[in-house]
Amino acid sequence: MNRMSAAPAAIAQSSPQELALSGAWTARGIGAIASQLDALTAPAGQELVVDGARIEALDTAGAWVLQKLVHRLSGEGKTVRLRDLRPEFTRLLEAIEQQMADQEPPLASSSIAPASALERLGRNVVASLEQGFALLSFVGECALALGGCLAHPARFRWRPILYNIRSAGFDALPIVGLLSFLLGVVVAYQGANQLRQYGANIFVADLVGLSMLREFAPLITAIIVAGRSGSAYAAQIGTMAVTEEIDAMRTLGIAPLDLLVLPKVLALLVALPLLTVFADVLGVFGGMLMARAQLGVGFADFLDRFVKAVSVTAYLIGVGKAPVFAAIIAVVGCFQGFRTHGGADSVGRQTTRAVVQSIFLVIVADALFSVAFSALDL
Repeated sequence: MNRMSAAPAAIAQSSPQELALSGAWTARGIGAIASQLDALTAPAGQELVVDGARIEALDTAGAWVLQKLVHRLSGEGKTVRLRDLRPEFTRLLEAIEQQMADQEPPLASSSIAPASALERLGRNVVASLEQGFALLSFVGECALALGGCLAHPARFRWRPILYNIRSAGFDALPIVGLLSFLLGVVVAYQGANQLRQYGANIFVADLVGLSMLREFAPLITAIIVAGRSGSAYAAQIGTMAVTEEIDAMRTLGIAPLDLLVLPKVLALLVALPLLTVFADVLGVFGGMLMARAQLGVGFADFLDRFVKAVSVTAYLIGVGKAPVFAAIIAVVGCFQGFRTHGGADSVGRQTTRAVVQSIFLVIVADALFSVAFSALDL
């Protein structure tokens, strides 16, 4: 019989131990018997025979409904046996049964007891190690891409590099300058009371100069750039990953590292040291103003003592940290962007991780610099 002319699906319970199925058990034919299937019962502890000899058509929807019925009755303590099905229908039911079996483990796992604190700690450690290895792999890929560009300078994309220098460097001058100026004011203000007690007002130049040039200026600049530019890198690349633009670039033969990562890294390697120098100047200027207001140390006296107290080595140490901080910020931001998958929520999550990890690694690197410089007596 033609499937289009087959009767709708029907089910009859000729006896408590036997069900008779008939008609077209297809997506179109089973809608009318949904309530009848839900109300179907049979005596517990007895074999229930399901006669499928009169089933005229069966598709995946009908096979799924039939298997769900068999599973429900079996779960209620009944033994169910299918009889007189066509061979092709039997094979379809076996395929549906296999698919349902494959889906059972995830459903069953939801009933497992919550993981213990030790298990959660282990999972977090494994995830952190996996991300660490992935970051090292990403650093290696960036190094290889940079080596390829150095071997073939024509591969450098100067327009993106200049654009990133402007966005990460020039556009950040106001916020970096303001915060550095205020930090210089705070350092001089906090030291003024202590220095005044011992009549050592002039040594405010030592305090402001060494603290700003060696530590505060490069560190505060890196933190500002991590929150400002590092987050932008992660969000930009993450959005491109979600919208499959990166896959399209690979399809066109454009290397994403050459276009998206190297310009950002090279631009930040140039911009962050310059921003650090700018922060040095504004921080010292803020300290000069506060020294004059609180301690009566004039600008000429301050600068005279500043030149004697702060050596070129101290200045170069602060500026020398900036390229390392820049590499950390750019690489981590781009790395987290490439790890974005799913939807917009993943973009926000990876952007947050980029900022947090960048600042954390910058502070760790600064601490390691302090230990190394102390060991070298610098």
